[in-house]
This record gives sequence, C-alpha cells and structure tokens, in this order.
Amino acid sequence: MAIIISSEKASEIALLFFGITSEAFTLPGDTDENFKLKTAEGDYYLLKISPTDQDLNILEFQNELLKHLQSKKLDVQLPSVLPNMDGKYLSDYNSEDGTVRKIRLLNWIDGRLWAKVNPKTEMLRNNLGEQTGKITKALLDFEHPASKHTSQWNLAEVRWTRDFIQLFTAEERKLVGSFLDRFEDIQTTYKSLTKSVVYNDANDYNILVSEDLKNPKVTGIIDFGDAVYTQTINDLAIVLTYAIMDIPDPLAAALDIVKAYNKHYPLSEKELECLYTLVGIRLVISVTKSTIRKKEVGSSDYHTISEKSAWLLLKKWRSIHPHFALYSFRETCGYSAHPSYDQFKEWALTNKVSLSNVFPTLSFNKLTDIDMSVGSIFLGNASEYNDPALSEFKLQRLQRENPNSLLANGYLETRPFYSTEAFKSESNNGPQYRTVHLGTDFWIPTETPIHTPFDGVIVILHDNDFVKDYGPTIIIEHAFNQEKFYTLYGHLSRASLSRFKVGQHVKQGDLIANVGAFSENGNWPSHLHFQLMMDLMGNGENFPGVAFPSEESVWKSVCPNPMLLFLEELVPEKADLSEEKMKIFRKEHLGKGLSLSYSKPMHIVRGEGAYLIDSDGKKYLDTANNVNHVGHQHPEVVKAGQQQMALLNTNTRYLHENIISYADALLKKLPKELSVLHFVNSGSEANELALRMAKICTGQNDFLAIEVGYHGNTNAVMDVSSYKFDGKGGSGQPLSTHILPLPDPFRGRHPGENSGKEYASYAKKHIEHQKANGEGIAGFIGESMISCGGQIVPHADYFKEVYKHVRSAGGLCIADEVQTGFGRMGKTFWAFELYDVIPDIVTMGKPAGNGHPLAVVACTREVAEKFNTGMEYFNTFGGNPVSCAIGTSVLDVIEKEKLQQNALETGGYLKSELQSLRKEFPIIGDVRGEGLFLGFELNDANKNPLAEHASYLADRMKELGILMSTDGPDYNVLKIKPPMVFSKANASELIFRLKTVFTEDFMMQY
Repeated sequence: MAIIISSEKASEIALLFFGITSEAFTLPGDTDENFKLKTAEGDYYLLKISPTDQDLNILEFQNELLKHLQSKKLDVQLPSVLPNMDGKYLSDYNSEDGTVRKIRLLNWIDGRLWAKVNPKTEMLRNNLGEQTGKITKALLDFEHPASKHTSQWNLAEVRWTRDFIQLFTAEERKLVGSFLDRFEDIQTTYKSLTKSVVYNDANDYNILVSEDLKNPKVTGIIDFGDAVYTQTINDLAIVLTYAIMDIPDPLAAALDIVKAYNKHYPLSEKELECLYTLVGIRLVISVTKSTIRKKEVGSSDYHTISEKSAWLLLKKWRSIHPHFALYSFRETCGYSAHPSYDQFKEWALTNKVSLSNVFPTLSFNKLTDIDMSVGSIFLGNASEYNDPALSEFKLQRLQRENPNSLLANGYLETRPFYSTEAFKSESNNGPQYRTVHLGTDFWIPTETPIHTPFDGVIVILHDNDFVKDYGPTIIIEHAFNQEKFYTLYGHLSRASLSRFKVGQHVKQGDLIANVGAFSENGNWPSHLHFQLMMDLMGNGENFPGVAFPSEESVWKSVCPNPMLLFLEELVPEKADLSEEKMKIFRKEHLGKGLSLSYSKPMHIVRGEGAYLIDSDGKKYLDTANNVNHVGHQHPEVVKAGQQQMALLNTNTRYLHENIISYADALLKKLPKELSVLHFVNSGSEANELALRMAKICTGQNDFLAIEVGYHGNTNAVMDVSSYKFDGKGGSGQPLSTHILPLPDPFRGRHPGENSGKEYASYAKKHIEHQKANGEGIAGFIGESMISCGGQIVPHADYFKEVYKHVRSAGGLCIADEVQTGFGRMGKTFWAFELYDVIPDIVTMGKPAGNGHPLAVVACTREVAEKFNTGMEYFNTFGGNPVSCAIGTSVLDVIEKEKLQQNALETGGYLKSELQSLRKEFPIIGDVRGEGLFLGFELNDANKNPLAEHASYLADRMKELGILMSTDGPDYNVLKIKPPMVFSKANASELIFRLKTVFTEDFMMQY
C-alpha cells in the first residue's frame, strides 16, 4: 500500500515540480490524494496525486478532456491543467516507498458547494440544467481511446452491485432490486441510445455556486476524474440524482433541471423513457458504494456523506409512478405528455357519440356549463358549498331555469372543495393542493341510468368505504388503433357494482350503472363524475380525480377532455380574463398610484377564515389582513349582509332597528364616558370627522400627531399622517401639525422600558411653544399602537402623560383604533384600555364591518354637544341598515366564537414562539405587541435596520404560502395582524415557515 502523502510533503512537491511556494491543506478524494495550495500572494491551486496503480492513459484522457472543454469557452468555470516547470502536464514523483506517483496541478475554482446552498430555488436548478446541458453538448465531439475504460460509476455497468445486495436489509434489498430489475427491462431501448464521453460526476460537492445569496447561479463545475464513454443520457440522470436530494417534491425539482438542460442537449423520446430508471440506478450505485466503504473502513464522512439522503430519495423516487415521471419529462421537453395523446384525439374525432347514448332516459338538447371554480359566485360562501342540501337545491333550481339542458362542468376546473388537508401535500414551495378537476361532472338526478359509450372490458369495480373521492366507481377499458384508453364512472349507486365482475365485456349502449344518492357519495349532490384516462398507472382500485395545478399540463394529456368523445359541445359560461390582461388594464385605466403586492402579483379569488385563495386554489395563510377581522367571508357576517340587502338599504333619516341594535351593542364595549356614536364609511372618514370635531370644540386648528403615524387618505388626515407627508411623494409637514417622536422603546431616541415620560415631554414642549406664540392646539391624534410605524408599543405611561399635557392646554385626545380595536389586544377590547386612559374621541374602521365599508366615531357627550353647532352632520351611507346589520354580526361573532380570548391565547403563544426564535436567530432584534397585533424587526448586531432582509423574508414566506408585510420607518419590521380566527395551528405553521427561511443563506449573513 502506498504511503499517504502529508500536507507538508505536498508543499514540497508543489515547489519541486511547479516552483510554487505554498501551504498545503488536505482535501477528501475517492481515488486521488488532493491538496489545496495557498501561496503567500493569496493564489490558490489544486494539487492531485494519483495512486500508484492509476492507468496513465486515463490521466491523459482526463487532461485532454479538460483542454477540450476549455476550447469551447463555456460561460462556467472549469478546471484547467497547468504545466510543470518542464512544460508537461503529468509529473512523475518518486515516492519514499519506491513507487512512482503521477502529479497534476489544476487551477483553483472558488464557490459555494451546491450541497451547502440553501435554498436551492427553481431558478438555481434551471441554471444547473443549463450549464450541465452545455457541457454535455460540448463533449459530444470529444473522443479519446481511454474514455471507454471500465468504471463502477458508469451506470451502464451497474450489474456489479448485485454482488453486494446482501449487505442491505430486506426492505433495502427490495428497493434496490426494483431499480435493478427495471434496468434489465429497459435494456433493448437503453443499448440503442446515443453514446458519448460524459462528465459522469455532477454531484452536490462538485457543483459550485456564486456568492450571491439572493439570486445564486452555478459558476463552476469541478472534478472530471470519473468521466467515461457511455450513454449520453447517463449524465443528466447523475445531475438530477444529486440536485433533487432533500427536497419535498423531487420530480418537480428534476423538471426544473430537465427543461433547461433540454435547450442545449435536446433529449430524444427514447432517452426520456430511460431517465427515471437511470436516476434510480445512480442512487443504487451510491448507496452500494457507501455500504461497502462502511464495511471496509468504517464510517467516513466523505464516503457516506450522501448516504442518508440517497436512501430517502430512493424511497421517494420509487413512490413516483414511472409512467407519470416519463409523461412529465416528455411534456417538459416539448413532446405530448402521453405518447398516444395526439393519435387518440384523431381517433376520437371520427368516433364521436352522442351523450344521449349515455343518458337515454334524459331529455336535453343542449349543455349548460356551471362555474364551480375557486372564484365561483354560484358556489358562494364555503358554508354554502359545504352544505349538500343547499347545493342540491341550487342545482335543482338551475335545472328548472334551464329545462332542456344537461348541466355539466368541471374539466380542468380549479375547485375550492379540494383546498383541504385531505388533498394537501408539501411542494418545493410550501403547501400545495390537488385542486384541478380531471373529469367532467354531469349533474343529473339520483338513479339516472348510465350506459357505456363504447365497447369495453370492466377492469375496476371499487366500493370506496370511506367515500372520499368518487364513492362507488367503475372503470372500463376500451380499444383504439391497437391502443387502450379508459373511462371512469364515479358517484354511482352501490347497487351498480353488483351488475358486473372484473373482466366482463360490455357492449356500446349497455346499461352499466345508476347515479348514486349523496348519502353514498360523501354527501355530494347527485351527479356522475365521468373521466377519461390514457393510462391507469398502476391504480387497481381507483384513480385520482384531481391534480396539482403545477402538473395540469401533464394530466390533461393523461386524462384528456372527456368531451372529445361526444358530439355535443360544453362551452364555458364565461371566458377567463388572463392575469396579463388584467395587469395591462390596471396599468392603463386605474389610478397611477395604485400598486400591486409582490413582484409576481397574486390573483386572489376567494377568502376563507384565516386564508386567501388564488385562482389555482393555493391557500395563503394571511398574517397581515386585519380588515377581515373575524375571518375572510365569515358565513354569519355574509348572511347578515345578504339578508338585509335583500330587504332594505337606505339612509339614516328613517327609523330603523338596525342602527339602534348596533349602536347599543357597540356602546356596551366602550367606557361609559364614550356614549355618543357617529357612523361613517371608512377609517379615513372617521378620523376626518374626529379632527373636525376637535377643531369645532376647541376653536383651534393645530394638532399633535406621532411620527410615522397613518390615519387615512383624505386631505385633513393626510395632514396629520407623518407616514404619508414625510414619505415618498409627500409634500412635507403642514404648519398646523406638530410631530411627536416615534415612542419606540427599542430603537428610538429614548430606548428602554421607562421611556414613556421622556417621549411624552415632547408634547409639553410643543404646547409651550404654541402658547408662547399666542396659539393653542385642537388636540392630539395617535394610534394606540403605531402600526405603520412598525407595530410600536409605547411605554405604559406614554399616553397618560400625553393626554395630561394636551388636556391641560384645552385640547382633545383622539385614539385611532382602526388597526387595534375590537378585541385584537386580547387583554382588552380596545388598545387604549391597556394604558388606563379614556380618550375624548375614538375612531374605528376596517375591522368594524369585516371588510364592508363601515366605520365609527365614538365621543363623549360633551364633545357631541359642542359639535352640534346647528349645522347638520349627515352621511348618506353611514349607519345604513346593511352596514349596521354587518357590524352587529361582527360583534356577535367576536362574542360567540370567543375571539378576544383567542387573541389572548393564540397571540400569547405566538409571541412566546417568536421570542424563542429571537434567541435562535439574532437577526430578530425585537419582538413586540399584544394579542394578535404583533411585530418583529430585523437588525444587525448594532441595531441597524435590515430592510433588504425583511423584504426577502416577506417574499420567501409568500412563496411558502404565508402572506406577511413589512413596515416601519426603515421597512425592517414584519407586521402580524391576522384575522382574529387565526389559530394556534396557524401560529405553529407560521413559526415553522419562519424558521425555514431564517436558516437560508441570505438570512444567515448580515
């Protein structure tokens, strides 16, 4: 056995052969001994010392390969072999043990290892596919006699692993054996594939990534020591193997790479047929090598570093049906996903039948499409579409309105029914839901007879005891042009299954089943789910009726539109307006100051509870929207508004019970001193009225307001909103407004827990200044917790002191509770109550109507009487019966569902978890707030704000299915003010995703 070269000896060798004075550091290696050389000038090199038995021809082959790649001038860094002092690329070193070792020197390539990059984004995988595809293409015209050497890493030679299969457990043997068997099954195709010299080792420790932590790219590829002549497709299989490890959805990740790779090396259909198996084969070689190494030399980080991940991927990869993987690869590369799809469409065009053959007992002369998509108005609120009796009634009513129609819908429709835990899985970007409907539904009466449209053979009779998808189901196999397709009939009566046995033939027009009652089919209204399939993909009992939106393009080839079989056409009720057209229209015709959230705008069409749902049915946990206070589209609130709107909506000049009921309920939530209410339509209007009241009551025009405060978008409130007039496009502070410093105990002028009086003293100074100039103040307006200012919670005595100074000067105190009111604090119903103060005027907005335009101004009787100057205050829509019905319902829901208590408990839990995160991730500088009005800010070690990190965090959280927003003077604060139905489970999900992002490279470097 050859002597192991020390790092000191490596330095001597580098000086001897290359004239380089350096310090050597040992690097791991599978065959060669490797050393990183560092010179005093800061230059780096890679010294490779080959084993004594290394074939000289192979070393020359590797050198020539690198020279060949350098000649291609690829836009990625690759190793290049450097000559010794004699101009040679291979040097002979006479070792102390009498053996001769071959020495090579390569340039050093800097970069982060792929294995260490977090997160590995779709963009980065695309880039990897692009760069490795270019290398594959560059090597197509490279030839060398030694390239056809034997190598255990050559996928074509995998059979050697069978000699070691007994080293595995029974479960592992089954897993490994399944891919070895598949490899034998593909031999006829595999042997016919294109061959070339391939890189053969694009593992996660040979791919180098840029130091750009936000938008990383592949910048270098190293270690060509395993290059070999073999099937060209092997190279892509190896790239995929390591790039999709430790990822929730490996197939989706693989497609990101394949798509880009295919642009540079176009993949043939036959190559794609083998790709799934070859990924498994590389994993088999990897785990076999690791197991042998452990047996020979014990555990070694280098030789077993990917072993655990490889086993996990092997299991995941095996769980993907090979046909679906193939169809996905084909679609990504521009082929029809199913190879027979186009042929089937041609056959169907000349073999159409009428739906009257399927439903001979029904009388209809047209089809009527029903919109049941995520944004369907027909479906209505979740409480409606989850009520089978109501859904049945609505369908029957629609049928009566369309007496000569067959009601149908559903193909490739994204539906809200499936945005539930039962249809949820983890994607590479957070939760995903199987919301895309793959069949057509015919909404017909219970017991309607169903006849087969074509000759066929019964292949599946399934009685789903759990009735979770279709209920009783029949699948029939049909033939076309020596190929097969299948029809599925779901939501049948249980008695239908007794008519046939599997394997039994049926003729076109035979009665095969009857539509089942909703009691047999998961409480669905009676209908037939009819689905067309080109491949059962191993499903022996049932077949998926819904798919993930990301896979729609594949599934629509595997499950073509069932209406291809019929003479009748089903025309959608309305054409969808594309997102691109919506963006263009907004840009051209809506206000120029109106922006869209996120760089890739969201198309939100439904809200339910704590979630917003987009047009693909993806659910986003909403942590930022305090407008829908008791939950998005709360059924009780919706019902209250609908019922009153159907009856009456008019102004307040008439007697009506609703305004009395709402006012009485709201007054019970306020201190007795605040006994008079004025109803308006928005928080801006409420604050506008409050300012007007203060001016009239005091005869003064000047106001004190808090720095970075925001009170609305009308002229008067803009004048007291530092957030606006000091911000982008603002015109500066008006002379009549006097700004108090943001009372931030963490990073403000007066940090610390006893800063209240210090911050409040500024109010006194402004008042004294006014007095010295012979002027007074109308009052003070302040958010009880400063939201846009960064979820700031002033010290406990701040407002008490400010109120004291203001009242001593004859001014009024206005508490803006638009963001903080209605139980959100948990401990109290209003935020001002936390400070033991009673304002003269309180304004409320957004949450009052759960998104409906409703706002309120509450004031003392004294203020109300002074405001009543004889000029009538009238608001056309303020306090109308519909708004008051909604407002009353909001208060009822808060009480019945104990949402204030939920804010206390869930908010306390969430705040505690955030504080634990702060200990783990020092980038979190401060956690603050009460109840479900929380915030945390991102800072470096010196408390400097990290706005870019906050923006990154919000964007990444959106990708992971959670909506967050940033704010504060430096935009480094993440606000958390979700609907009040936000649960502990929601809070745990938020913490889990935050922890995921906080471990990412960009967030760890600041």
